[in-house]
Amino acid sequence: MGDRRNKYGVSPDMQACPVETTLDVIGGKWKGIILYQLLDGTKRFNEFRRLNPGITQFMLTLQLRELERDGIIHREIYKEVPPRVEYSLTDFGRTLEPIIMAMKAWGESYKVRLDENRTIQGNDEIK
Repeated sequence: MGDRRNKYGVSPDMQACPVETTLDVIGGKWKGIILYQLLDGTKRFNEFRRLNPGITQFMLTLQLRELERDGIIHREIYKEVPPRVEYSLTDFGRTLEPIIMAMKAWGESYKVRLDENRTIQGNDEIK
């Protein structure tokens, strides 16, 4: 991770909370989504753009570079015309799979809970 500091000015390797260190590497709006999408295999840059229409080219590039710098993903450049670039999880990046899948399961159960609460609130308003 080098000399990077998180948004609090603390270097992740300087006695930071391990959860804070993890969030520094995979946190943010897009990194978790990118990692989730890489669980089922290699992706090209434009595949990410199609899968995530809300992300700008600049932000996608930034997030991919940070994940590559941290050793989470591998960037493979094929010397073709036009050049082809593919992204995949490294072996180290694969160790995040249980975390990403736990986040997915939690998100699914949270959505169910929200829907149930909205239904209950909607029924209360009808009375």
